[in-house]
Amino acid sequence: MKKVLRFLIAFSLISSFVAAQGSRPNMDSLRALTTKDHKKMLELLKIDSLRQGANGSNPNAPNAANYDESKANPFPELPNPLIMNGGKSVIKAKQWWDKRRAEIVEDFDREVYGRLPLNTPDVKWIVKEEKIDTIGGILVKTKKLIGHVDNSVFPKINVDITMNVSTPKNAKVPVPVIMEFGFIVPPGARVPQGPPGTAPQGPSWQQQLIEKGWGFAVISPSSIQADNGAGLTSGIIGLVNKGENRKTDDWGALRAWAWGASRALDYFETDKDIDAKKIGIEGHSRYGKAAAVTMAYDQRFAIAYISSSGEGGVKLHRRNAGEIVENVAGSSEYHWMAGNFIKYAGPLQWSDLPVDAHELIALCAPRPVFIGCGEKGDGWVDARGMFMAAVAAEPVYALVGKKGMGTSTFPSAETSLLDGEIGFRQHKSGHTPAPNWPYFIQYAERYFK
Repeated sequence: MKKVLRFLIAFSLISSFVAAQGSRPNMDSLRALTTKDHKKMLELLKIDSLRQGANGSNPNAPNAANYDESKANPFPELPNPLIMNGGKSVIKAKQWWDKRRAEIVEDFDREVYGRLPLNTPDVKWIVKEEKIDTIGGILVKTKKLIGHVDNSVFPKINVDITMNVSTPKNAKVPVPVIMEFGFIVPPGARVPQGPPGTAPQGPSWQQQLIEKGWGFAVISPSSIQADNGAGLTSGIIGLVNKGENRKTDDWGALRAWAWGASRALDYFETDKDIDAKKIGIEGHSRYGKAAAVTMAYDQRFAIAYISSSGEGGVKLHRRNAGEIVENVAGSSEYHWMAGNFIKYAGPLQWSDLPVDAHELIALCAPRPVFIGCGEKGDGWVDARGMFMAAVAAEPVYALVGKKGMGTSTFPSAETSLLDGEIGFRQHKSGHTPAPNWPYFIQYAERYFK
């Protein structure tokens, strides 16, 4: 499974860049262009050097990733989501909605994920193909869609969002849909299979949803914005910037992918097969980060499954465990974020961030959020750090009349905390969302009845 994932990520990086540039670069060229763009951003920020990221592959390295809990909380004090910038306490839900929430959004926009441009282009969705498949013995209608982004402001850059949507063919009423940030492999591409003798892991997440009577969608993030710094002058970010480099508070790839997911929801609102009031968003790893950003910024999404999102997702930035701020600020990942985020791996410290991940979760309130991860082999994403963020978001959920997990004690693996609008579950496997899918579907069923 890991080999398949690595192949698909590498395929996505290259193919999305090729689509934007019109030619096939080699990996050295990609890295060189990325390094050049990263250096330009450092110059804009007037930063000479950055602190080194954590090494997750060599436990004997001087900068080896920390997994010692006694060293994991150098900055234990978190920003209070219920204290306004002027120091006034938020004691009523109206204060949250009228003012405090907007203050937190502004901080995330400026310092973490970047600002959505004021005039993003329209997207026209076209059904390129419709066919009938069978999943688990159930007839399924699948639509292959292209979302053409209006590029009249800068015709040199073309952006076509790719998405597939499948719903039960014989459904009598519009159905809920869970949309995944994932990979749509082009026809004819050879995808490596799992190791010989790999045992089947049970029904796929798609089959589980279809058997529930729901639908599923897969949207390709790389068709929205390339997953590398070399592509920041192309994709939707490059189109809006007319091929120029980003400013320090311009949006990064996570915010761009979230924008694309919102445009997909625009389409769902026009599809008679889909109940657009019951749309969930799911993503794993870097796409778990994107799912969290999507849920926080677009209140039309009804529920989220945020899997192994780690640093830059719902793991506390102030935690020294697994991946840290310096990793995401480095040249291989900075493109996910606003340029300003890099400052917190250089002249500033993690504690200087005006917001933290618990406030990203809080922006999702009052809607339900399921946070999942693995135990063995998933330490890089810091399960405890994500749990701590979920606990720290609970006061906001309580303020708007909803429940959190009901405990601040980190649970053992396989413990399901699913009674409130913040859910949490760590399975015993590694870096995969699969074992938690049945529990997320059970969780979502409460809200989709």
